[in-house]
Amino acid sequence: MKRIVVLTLLLISVVMISMIGCARDEAEPAEATADAQAESDPLRVVLYLNGTLGDKSFFDSAARGLEMAEEELGVFTRVVEGSYDPARWEPDIAQLCEGDWDIIIAGTWQLQEYLEKYAPQYPDKNFFTFDTSVNYDKGGLDNVYSILYSQNEASFVTGVLAALVTESNMEAANDDLSVGFLGGMDIPVINDFKVGFEEGVAYINPAIDVKVAYAGAFSDPAKGKELTLAMYDQGVDIIFNVAGETGLGGLDAAKERQAYALGVDSDQYLLFEESDPEKAEWIVTSMMKNVDLSIFRALEMHLDGTLPYGTAEVLGFAENGVGLAQNENYEQLVPAEFKDVVQDVADKIVSGEITVSTAIGN
Repeated sequence: MKRIVVLTLLLISVVMISMIGCARDEAEPAEATADAQAESDPLRVVLYLNGTLGDKSFFDSAARGLEMAEEELGVFTRVVEGSYDPARWEPDIAQLCEGDWDIIIAGTWQLQEYLEKYAPQYPDKNFFTFDTSVNYDKGGLDNVYSILYSQNEASFVTGVLAALVTESNMEAANDDLSVGFLGGMDIPVINDFKVGFEEGVAYINPAIDVKVAYAGAFSDPAKGKELTLAMYDQGVDIIFNVAGETGLGGLDAAKERQAYALGVDSDQYLLFEESDPEKAEWIVTSMMKNVDLSIFRALEMHLDGTLPYGTAEVLGFAENGVGLAQNENYEQLVPAEFKDVVQDVADKIVSGEITVSTAIGN
C-alpha cells in the first residue's frame, strides 16, 4: 500500500512539474527569447581605420561609436588600426571580409574603392562607410550604407564665431582682423570645411582675412605646429584646425603662443581638460563631426531593421551629425551676445534661410 502511495505522489509531482514548465513556455514573451538569442549570438561589428587611434579627433570619435554600441546595444565590437600605410589597406579589408563579421565599417574616401570592390563579393555581410559614399551606380552595393556630414554648414557657424572673436576685445584677440584655417590635405572633404568657414567669416565681416595652410598629411603634428605658429606670427589670433592628428600640433602651438584655437570632430577641450588643462583653456570650442553618434545611430537602426542600405544619408544639425561643442570653456570664455549670434545662424541654416556652399563634387 505504501509503495502505491509513493508511486502515485511521484506521478503527481511529475505531472505538476510538466504543467509548470509548459505554462512558463507559453507565458514567456517572444521579446525575451529574442533578447536571449542576442546575448548568446551578438551582432559582430568591426571598425577598420586607415590610420591609428590617438588623434583625439576623427578616428577616436569613430571608435567611441563602437564603445557606445557595445555598452548600450550589446554588440560585439573590435577596432583594427590599419596605420597610414596605403599598402596595408586593401589586404586588411579583404581579410576582414573573410572573417566572422556581420558588419564591416570602413570610412574616408581612401577606402571607398575597396568597399566598392569587396562588398558585392560578400552579399551576406553588411558594410558602413562614413565621411564618404560609395558609387551606387556601379551596382551590387545594396549591402552598403554611406554616412555623409554637412561639415560645410557647421564650419559656417564656426567661421561666424571666429570672426566675432577676431573683432572682439577678448583677452588674446589682437588688432588684426585675421583668422586661420589649417587643413590636413587639399581634398574635397577638407575644402568643404574651408568653404563653410570662409563664408561664415564673411557673413560677419567680409574684410576679415582668412589665411589657409595645408599640411599635406593627417599624421604630422610637427608640421601642424609649424604651420600654425607661422599663421600666429602673421597676426592671426584664432585658427580652425581640420587636420586629424596633424591638428594636435596646431593645438600645441596655441598653448605655446597662448592664442585661440578651434578644434574639430571631437570636443578637443574635454579631451585635454584633465591631461593638459593649459592647452585646453585656449580651445574656444570644437566643430563637432559626430562620427561616434552617427555610427551608433546606424547600428541601432540596423538592429531595428530600419537602416536604409543601398543609400547615402547626409547628417546635419537636425540629425545631430554636426554641431558646435557647448562645453564649460565655451560657456565661460565666449560672450553671451556671441553665443546668441551663433545660435541664430545655426537656426537659420536649419530653416534654410542661410544656404552654405559646398566643395563636395566640385
